[in-house]
Amino acid sequence: MGLIDGINKLFDHRIRLGIMSILMVNEHVDFNRFKELLEVTDGNLASHTKTLENANYILVEKSFIGRKPNTKYRITKAGRTAFSKHIEALEHIIKQQK
Repeated sequence: MGLIDGINKLFDHRIRLGIMSILMVNEHVDFNRFKELLEVTDGNLASHTKTLENANYILVEKSFIGRKPNTKYRITKAGRTAFSKHIEALEHIIKQQK
C-alpha cells in the first residue's frame, strides 16, 4: 500500500474538509451556521457544498421557515464512510512518519 493510498482528493480543500468534519459530529447544519463556522462567502460555500452533493457525500434539504428559505445539510452514509477512510489514511501517514 502506498503512503497516500486512501487519501480522497475531494477532501483536499480546507472548506470541504471543514464541512465534512462538522457534519461528522452534527445531525445537520444549516447554510448560515456553516458560513459562521468556516468564515466563507455564500458563493464559496455553495460551490463546495455542491461538489460534495454531486459526490453523494452530503444531502441538501431546502425548506422555508416562515417566508425565509432555509438550507440544511446532512452527511450521507457514503460520505461518512469516505471521510472515515480519508481520516484513517491520514492517521496511517502520520504513524509511518514516527
